[in-house]
Amino acid sequence: MNVWRKHQIKVFECTLKMTSLVQLRRSMNRGLFRRGAVTSQSRSYATVERGEGKDERERVVVLGTGWARYSFVKTIDRKKYDVTVVSPRNYFLFTPLLASTTVGTLEFRSIIEPIRNIGFTDAEKFHLAHATSIDEESKLVHCRSSVKPDVEYSLPFDKLVVGIGCLSNTFNIPGVQQHALFLKEIQDAQAIRNRIVSNFELALEPGLSEEEKKRLLHIVIVGGGPTGVEFGAELYDFLLQDVARLYESEKNLVRVSLIEAQRILPSFDSKLQAFAEKKLKTRQQYSLVQDQVVRVTDKFVELKSGKRIDCGLVVWSAGLAPRELTKSSEWAEKNTAGQIVTDRKLKVLKNKHSENKEKTATCDNIFAIGDCADVLKLHLPCTAQVAERQGRHLAKCLNNRKLTEFSFTSLGMLAYIGDYQGLTDVPNVKLGGWVGWFVWRSAYLTRLGSWRLRMQVPLDWTKTLFYGRDTSRL
Repeated sequence: MNVWRKHQIKVFECTLKMTSLVQLRRSMNRGLFRRGAVTSQSRSYATVERGEGKDERERVVVLGTGWARYSFVKTIDRKKYDVTVVSPRNYFLFTPLLASTTVGTLEFRSIIEPIRNIGFTDAEKFHLAHATSIDEESKLVHCRSSVKPDVEYSLPFDKLVVGIGCLSNTFNIPGVQQHALFLKEIQDAQAIRNRIVSNFELALEPGLSEEEKKRLLHIVIVGGGPTGVEFGAELYDFLLQDVARLYESEKNLVRVSLIEAQRILPSFDSKLQAFAEKKLKTRQQYSLVQDQVVRVTDKFVELKSGKRIDCGLVVWSAGLAPRELTKSSEWAEKNTAGQIVTDRKLKVLKNKHSENKEKTATCDNIFAIGDCADVLKLHLPCTAQVAERQGRHLAKCLNNRKLTEFSFTSLGMLAYIGDYQGLTDVPNVKLGGWVGWFVWRSAYLTRLGSWRLRMQVPLDWTKTLFYGRDTSRL
C-alpha cells in the first residue's frame, strides 16, 4: 500500500512539473504577442516567424485575397515556402455571382469563403491589414491594421506577390464618387440592396407626387459590360417575380435604364451581342441608352447629348482604376491605365525613369498578378479567369523552382441577361437563350471556391424559386 502511495505521489509531482512548463511557455508566447500587437511603431516579424533562423523556407508575402491571390495561395507548396497573406478582407469573394446578391436572389455569405479555410496551420500567417507601401530595396511591406488603424508594422519578404486588384473608375466625372454606388465588393451589393428596398418603401409613403415616385423607382446602370448587364438582368427578374407580388401598386412606375456609349458586352461574339440587345430592347420598363454620362447628382444623371434622366439610384460599373498602393509604388513601371507592368514571367518591371533603369530591368523577387497588373506585350482582359490562371501558374513555377512564361487561351465567357436567358461564348460554341442560362449556372456552380458554397448556392436558388427574394433592409 505504501509503495502504491509513493508511486501516486511521484506521478502527481511529475504532472505538476509538466503543467508548470507548459504554462510558462504559454505565458512567454502571450508576452511576445502582446509586445508585438500594442506598439504602433514599424516592426518586423522575422525573429518570431523564423524561430531565430531555424526555418529555412523562403518568406513569400501575398497582398490581397481576390481571384489571383486565392488560386496562388491554394496552389503554393507550404513545405517549400513560408507564406503570409495581407488583406483588408479575410475572405475570397466569388464575383461572378455578386450581382445576384443585390436583389436577394443569393445571400451575401453564400458567395464568400473565409481565407483561413485554405490551410493556414499558423494563424499568424494572415494579417487583416492594408499594405500601405512597399520598400523594394529593403524587402519590406509596410502595413496598417484594418481592425485598429493606429497599429502599423512591417513584414519582411524574400518574394512578394502583389495582387491587390483595382477600383471602379469614375473618369473624374462630377458627382460619381459622391452619388453613385459601385459593384465591386460585398459592401457595395449590400448598399445597393438597401437603397432599392428603401426607395420602394419610401415611394409608398403618403404625400409623395407621382413624379417623385417615378424618380425614386428609376434605376440607372452606367456601363454595358458583364457586370452592368447581369445586374440589370437580376433587376428585371426582381421586377417580374417579386415587385408585382410585394409592391403591386408600384409595379408600373419602375424603370431601368442601361447607359453604354458603345455596344453592350463588347468582348462577346457579335451574334450574341445582337441577341442580347434584341432581348433587352423588347422588355417593358427597360431601356438601352447609347450615350455618355457627364454629371451625376443625387436626383438625376446628365448625358453628353444634353438629356437628363431623373433617378433614385445610379449603379456605376464603367472601367477600372488603380488602387493607392499601385499608384504610390514609384519603383514599378506602369502603363497608361496605371497598372503595374510585368514581363511574361510575371516579374515586375522597374520604373525606367527612376535611377536611370533600363526598360527591361525587372524586380526578380516581386511579382504582380490579377487586375492590378499588365503583362508586357500580352494585354489581357481584367477577368476572374485571367487572374485565377496567373495565380496558379506563378505558384506552380515557384513550386518547381523554375519561372516560365505565362500564356493565356480563353476558355470562353458567360453572361446572364435575365428571364432565364443567358449567353455562352466558348471556342466553337455560341449559345443564347435558356440553354445559355443553364450552362451559365452549371459552370459557375462548379467553379465556386468550396463544397460549402456549392451546397449553399443551389439552396438559395431553390428558396428564391419557391418563396421569392429576400427584401429585408439591413
